[in-house]
Amino acid sequence: MNARILRIAFLVCASVCALVIPVCLQAQQEETLVGPDSHETGLGPHGHLFGQWGGERTRLEQRGVRFDFQYVSDSLANIAGEKEDRFASWNRFRWTVDIDFGAWVEQPGLYFHATALWQGGGNLGTYLGLLTSPSGMSSMNTCRLDSWWLEKRWLNERLTARLGQFAGQDFYGAQHYAASFIFEPMGYALGNLFTDFESFDPPSTPAFEVRVVPIHNFYVKSMVEAEDREPFAHNPTGLVPQFRGVPVSISEIGFSPGKKATGVRAFDNVESRKGYSGLYRFGASYNPSKFTTASGFVQSGNYLLYGMANQALWRVDPKRARGLDGTISYDWSAANVNRNNTMLTAGLRFNEPLPLRIHNTMSLGYVPNRLSQQFVPEGTPPWKPEHAIEFNTLLDPLPMLLLQPAIQYYASVGARPGHALVLGFRTKVEF
Repeated sequence: MNARILRIAFLVCASVCALVIPVCLQAQQEETLVGPDSHETGLGPHGHLFGQWGGERTRLEQRGVRFDFQYVSDSLANIAGEKEDRFASWNRFRWTVDIDFGAWVEQPGLYFHATALWQGGGNLGTYLGLLTSPSGMSSMNTCRLDSWWLEKRWLNERLTARLGQFAGQDFYGAQHYAASFIFEPMGYALGNLFTDFESFDPPSTPAFEVRVVPIHNFYVKSMVEAEDREPFAHNPTGLVPQFRGVPVSISEIGFSPGKKATGVRAFDNVESRKGYSGLYRFGASYNPSKFTTASGFVQSGNYLLYGMANQALWRVDPKRARGLDGTISYDWSAANVNRNNTMLTAGLRFNEPLPLRIHNTMSLGYVPNRLSQQFVPEGTPPWKPEHAIEFNTLLDPLPMLLLQPAIQYYASVGARPGHALVLGFRTKVEF
């Protein structure tokens, strides 16, 4: 019954969006990719390995059609710890198209986005038994349509509606400085948002979102998505929307000092971090379905609360990006229902610390990852917090190439005694 209600609501929303009359001003296309797939810098005329396709790429962008094809890999190896040394490489090819119908067919404020990927490789976090994954990309080997949506903006972008197939974790509980880190809780989204089945990238589910900007620096947004506890199995290609469970609701309010709230999305870049920019968010998700508690009882409903803060702390020039940024996030969910019920992330980022002509950053991140003691198996000692630390340097040696060497250290691996030291790097190529 819940799946049928959600399917009907999805179709009604689609019909409304299709019939609505455009009334807002045309807006420039913005970043639609998230985490490791997002763009740290503007690509410019030489930002693609295959160039401008004889000028065709530029002509398409002038008409509102933007294509993106990229390769991202995390190559990581544990060089110390209880486990034998092992090298693992996680690889992703992603294809994306974004269409601004205002520039293409004179439909201002109407946008379309679709992205597909192939990904696969070795998951070092699973091998080591970590709570904090060393790679923000690694999950399942798959080739699929990730997400798509149709978006309409009104009133000079103060009101936005989005309908399609997209992931809650791409936009709710997502790390604003994600591209500056590699390990998962800071390189993509808070690592335990899955406790109430908030959908994630790439097995997105059908969803509808509304975003409102009542005043210059403040926004409110909310989405409803279809729950799916086995998204890879139920929709292996991503081509057929699935309504397998109840509607999951997610909401967030945000404040962005020094920036227009209409221009704030999940991830930042070199341009957006100029000056003393900041973003402060509070959000919650709720799933009304059935969940089994630590004591074995079944109860209705599960929820998660989170708060996130990102702020430029110091600038060499108040109008430029060079300087120090800080980030901190915390979430909480009920300890009797959720095994991984709380998480803290904190980090510092130095923009342009090296006297080089190329873009570069240095980032330090820390994640204490805790498990609920109510889920400790009988007769075993209490779980310890797993502590994860990462330091990395991001280098942009060529407009189409990004390199990001990193070192990670884990203490109390998997909430039990033990440690691990991981070395590796991220590579990103824009085709």
